Amino acid sequence: MANLADWLEANFDTLVQTAVAELSEDEMLRSTVQDSVEAFFDGFIRAARTGNPTLLDVILLDWVEARSAPTEDEPTGLIPVLTTLKRVTWQKIQALCPPDEAVELLFASDVIYGEALNYLSRLETDAVVKDVERRLKEAVAHIRHLEKRKSDFIAVAAHELRTPLTVVEGYTDMLRSGASETQAMFLEGVSGGVRRLREIIHDMIDVSLINLNIMRSKMRFQPMRLYHLLDAIEREVKDSVRQRNQKLIIDRHSIANQITYADPERMLQVLEKVVINAIKYTPDGGTITISGRDLQGFTDIVIEDSGIGISPTDLPRIFDLFSSLGDVALHSSGKTKFKGGGPGLGLAIAKGIIEAHGGTIWAQSPGYDEVACPGSTFHIMIPIYTQAPIDLQQRSED
Repeated sequence: MANLADWLEANFDTLVQTAVAELSEDEMLRSTVQDSVEAFFDGFIRAARTGNPTLLDVILLDWVEARSAPTEDEPTGLIPVLTTLKRVTWQKIQALCPPDEAVELLFASDVIYGEALNYLSRLETDAVVKDVERRLKEAVAHIRHLEKRKSDFIAVAAHELRTPLTVVEGYTDMLRSGASETQAMFLEGVSGGVRRLREIIHDMIDVSLINLNIMRSKMRFQPMRLYHLLDAIEREVKDSVRQRNQKLIIDRHSIANQITYADPERMLQVLEKVVINAIKYTPDGGTITISGRDLQGFTDIVIEDSGIGISPTDLPRIFDLFSSLGDVALHSSGKTKFKGGGPGLGLAIAKGIIEAHGGTIWAQSPGYDEVACPGSTFHIMIPIYTQAPIDLQQRSED
């Protein structure tokens, strides 16, 4: 490539001036552009003289790292800059050299420019990847900041909503001491409404925690026995079962009395949501059965009812938010009125809680029939942990 190096040296000034004019129209910036162009063609001459195209690598690396490419505006990429320099070089070779000599010089310069373009492409790709990684880290940090602010808002909102309810409950209890029978009945109605409102507020907060994907971070994993949840759920729903003249059967022997790590209150909440759903869609006099089976790494809590069942079209969406299948016309403040319409949060919350534990939940049903009552079966897959999940341990240590 000695001929190419000699030709470049002989036409150095012409190449630089033409390239500078191509790359910058601003007279004030041309001095800066010229320094970069001169440095490039100096390196090009050395590469041609030695036959080593990699001698341009240092210059190209400087372009990418400092964005000191010979342009007046910082481009989205530097490939067009190198392409312009190649075009100027070829145009001058074709204009100033005889055809036979021009072919030789064009071929020699193409080898160097080809290597330079490949190297610059790799550099720019790496630079883009690093820039994307940086932006992603910034975005993740921003999202975490927003999630923290949302979490704080939920905590404040929960406190603000609970405080007036506590005040109402307190004054109601005080009024009971000197109330007549009629007044006591009215006060009990107030208390029932407050309790129901508190439950709805809790459900709304839980939905927010699930949507923000921070339910898991609010849990308190501790050693517990699933067996003990059975007595608790029986106490929680006994009044509802009695009011509906239903039978709750719990097969305690089918649930292993082993220890796992979970949030007991949240796990009881899951069972209550599913059992209340079974009570609601089971006619008076029906039966709800709770049993279990051991699987590899899980306990499957099975809740079966003799209710009206679920149609195949509704089955895929029963765990979606606001997917209540009840009749809105039958909606009441009671949670277990037969086919009563509700906000459609219970099963969605149960799903969010169990998934935050690392488990899953699904339902089966032969179909919907209010006469035959084919019933429904819910499976709650609860993972068996020998210690608290590692991510929660690390967070508590931090």
